Parts: sequence; structure tokens; C-alpha cells
Amino acid sequence: MARLGIILHGVTGRMGYNQHLVRSILAFRDQGGITLKSGEKLEIDPIIVGRNGAKMEELAKKHSIKRWSTDLDAALANPDDTIFFDAGTTLMRAELLSKALDAGKHVYCEKPISDDLKVAIDLARKARRSGLKHGVVQDKLFLPGLRKLALLKESGFFGKILSVRGEFGYWVFEGDWGVPAQRPSWNYRKADGGGIILDMLCHWRYVLDNLFGEVKAVSCLGATHIGRRVDEQGKPYDCDTDDAAYATFELEGGAIAQINSSWAVRVRRDDLVTFQVDGTHGSAVAGLTKCWSQHRVNTPKPVWNPDQPQTIDFYKTWDEVPDTQAFDNGFKAQWEMFIRHVVEDAPWPYGLEAGAKGVQLAELGLKSWAERRWLDVPALEF
Repeated sequence: MARLGIILHGVTGRMGYNQHLVRSILAFRDQGGITLKSGEKLEIDPIIVGRNGAKMEELAKKHSIKRWSTDLDAALANPDDTIFFDAGTTLMRAELLSKALDAGKHVYCEKPISDDLKVAIDLARKARRSGLKHGVVQDKLFLPGLRKLALLKESGFFGKILSVRGEFGYWVFEGDWGVPAQRPSWNYRKADGGGIILDMLCHWRYVLDNLFGEVKAVSCLGATHIGRRVDEQGKPYDCDTDDAAYATFELEGGAIAQINSSWAVRVRRDDLVTFQVDGTHGSAVAGLTKCWSQHRVNTPKPVWNPDQPQTIDFYKTWDEVPDTQAFDNGFKAQWEMFIRHVVEDAPWPYGLEAGAKGVQLAELGLKSWAERRWLDVPALEF
């Protein structure tokens, strides 16, 4: 059995712990590794690294992880570990990835890769020059609902795509009334890399680019709807960055996308995120796992009449797209792609260049909000 050593940094946070450590890396371990094209089994051997030794030791014991450390430099110096992964804070990410590249490690990371476009571009260029493998998480492309949307598009179901409407978010509790917040307090502090525009426009860039057309222009309005919250220690603090974003995008080919992102919205829709795609021949609505479609020939003909109650149950006029294949956890599926890219040189379209594009759109979204105007999205050069 072959072995692949992976350095995991930042896996004590919610996303790093649940999706990357438990449901991806440890899931590979528990299934006996990854079967390579040659038929050989690849053992995944992680080392978890963080500043808090007590947390690292506790995590290692809980999940029977053999290796943990508080010394990142020593971990990077170990030639037996090939990949460095980071899911820590945005503000530390570019420096950590650069250090890992200098140590000769392939790098994979959460997004955003930085809060500064110049830093992101320089990092992507450095990774390219190094000849090492590099990648950024693009998890929403691997959601079953969006994979079904992609299948509909590839089949020509939509005809010409006219528009995309996205609704993302949920009510994040303020932390008072005895109800803990579902998101960390740093999300609401600008100095710590918080803000929903920086967070979510990075996601929407790769979703739109890969599924519906390259983003060519953006208009974005942000808001800080909840100005005061309670942190993890029970202390009130002021929120000084955006917790909602209302953005419109012009896509290559002429389609228009509108995506609302909010941590201050109560959900009355099919899922925490939904995308509706309307085309000349058909439409579809997708959530995290499910997708519903309506073809032109099955579209009802409503008539506007404010004097009569609506007689059409619009939900019943859509057909659910069936599960024709089993979808693995999206983070795990992308991890396997990256590992195969490193070990077998398999195709990989999600390098740090994609991460820089996300940072670019977030920067332009913030600038659009500040200047209250549309902005073009120029091509980046690496």
C-alpha cells in the first residue's frame, strides 16, 4: 500500500473539522484508503497542526489520529508529508500557503485565499512557478442539486439561458436570549477578515463561471443589518462589516444573475441555498441536494387577476429531477480529485488562479457598494 502524508491546518473550526477532517480525510482512512488507477491502495496519513496543543491532543484522541503538532515549521520540514491544507483564518492563509510552497509542498485550501487581490495573484503566480500542485475548495460545484443543474444544462434542457436567481442564507442568532450564534464572531468584524461579500462572492464566482457563464460585470449593495451581537465568551460586540449582500452579475452570453446573500434572513424556500435558472425551453430550481424542473410544454399559463385567489399550485407544476447516481460528500469528492491530481497527475481545473478570481469579484463587489455603480470584471493575467 502506498502512503500520502497530509498536513492539515485549521481543522478545529466548524468547516475544517466537519467537512475536511471528519467527512473527507478520516472518511478515506475509514474506507481503507483510495484505490488508484493502478489498482494499488493509497493510505491517507494526516497530521493535524494548530496553536492550541490541548485541542490538538483532544482531537487526535477522539478520532484516533496518530500524529498532531503545534509546530507548523517542523511539520513543513518533514519530507514524508506531501500536501499542506489550510482551513484557518483568511488573513493568515496567503502567508501560510507561501511558506508551504517554499517547503516544497503541494497546497490545497479553503477560500478566500486572501482578502487582497494583489496578494492572491502573486500567490497564484508563485504556485505556478513552483511546478507544485495547487488548488482551492470549490465545494458548491459538488452539491448534488447543482450537479443536477449542470446535467440539465449539458443536455440542452434550458435552451438559451436567460437568468439565474440565487437565494442564500439563514437567520444567524445574535447570541443573546440564551441561543448561541451558528457562526463565529470574527465573521462580523472587518479587521478579522469578516463580511459576507468577501466570503460569498468568492463562491458565486466559481458557481457562475463554471455553470452559467463567465462573470463580466457586477453591481453589489451590502448592508450591516444586525449592528450588535454577542461573542463566544458572552460579551456584546459591535458588528462593523456586511452581513448581507444583494448582487447582480452580467454573464458572458448575455444571461443576468441575481444572488442575495444574508445572515439576517428567515428561510421560506426549499433549502438554505436555492438557484433558479430560467431558459427559453425550460427552467429549474436546485437546492443543496434536490432539483426540480419545468419544461416549456409543461409550463402553466397564469393570468394576473388580483380580484381572485390564485387557483394554480405552482409548486405542483414542477417535476423533481431523480437521483440517477449516488453523490458522495462534495468536499470529499473534491479532495479525491485533488489527491489524484497530485498522485496520478489527473485533470484539475481549480488551481489558485480560481481562488484569485473569487477575491477579484469580492473586491469589485465591495468597491461597487462603496461607489454605488456597476463595475466590469477584467480578465486576470497569471
